[in-house]
Amino acid sequence: MKQGEIIRNTLIQAGYYRVDFHAPEICQTARPGHFVHVRIPNLTHRILRRPFSICNCTPSGNLSVLYKTVGEGTAALSELKPGTVCELMGPLGNPFSFPKADEYPVLVNGGYGAAATFMLTREAPNGGLMLLGARSATDLLLVKEYQEAGFEVRVSTDDGSAGHRGLVTDLVHQVIAEKTDRKLHFYACGPEPMLMALTRILGEKNLPGEISLDHVMCCGVGACFACVVKVKDDNADGWRYARSCKEGPVFKAEHLYLEQ
Repeated sequence: MKQGEIIRNTLIQAGYYRVDFHAPEICQTARPGHFVHVRIPNLTHRILRRPFSICNCTPSGNLSVLYKTVGEGTAALSELKPGTVCELMGPLGNPFSFPKADEYPVLVNGGYGAAATFMLTREAPNGGLMLLGARSATDLLLVKEYQEAGFEVRVSTDDGSAGHRGLVTDLVHQVIAEKTDRKLHFYACGPEPMLMALTRILGEKNLPGEISLDHVMCCGVGACFACVVKVKDDNADGWRYARSCKEGPVFKAEHLYLEQ
């Protein structure tokens, strides 16, 4: 167990916050796609920690998390002041691989899934492309930060308030058709229906990808089996359950089992 002192906890846009912990031990080994489990102080009737993707780590040991207030736990987190110390477990899980020199990284994100892939920008010196989908313009996160990191950003919204009106997977089809001269490698995080749709596209096009599945993780270390997902297997059923906190949250797209 590690201690993380809150340096800042800031509302960045409607309903979305960024909290920075001073957690140098975790930052030393954190990689893109890792997550932390956070125990929120004074929430004694809620004993489970909350899992959050690691958005960024600085050389000085500050660890950033983006979150949305969706329930009692995140509402309580939003009220914590600088100087508060939280218990942290991490870095946890199976991370993304680094983009290879001859690959063009395409990040496909939904909402605050953009936080999970942000550290990949540090491992892509030649830049890349980030496709971001959201319900509306007010749910688009980290657009400026990705652009400043050298990534082109294209957005889609359900209501058409910004970018393409429709699904982010519409943009995926456009990119595949457009960038035929590139060796594409996809990385993704977001709502499960979006991720499963992307996995199906990648399988049909025979393109490589890595998918971070945003499941509820009760223990974070593989003990409770509450966060299982179906992956392909050589048994009679053709699949087995894998723990997303231990064997994931990042899985190769080709390993995920898709329901017919």
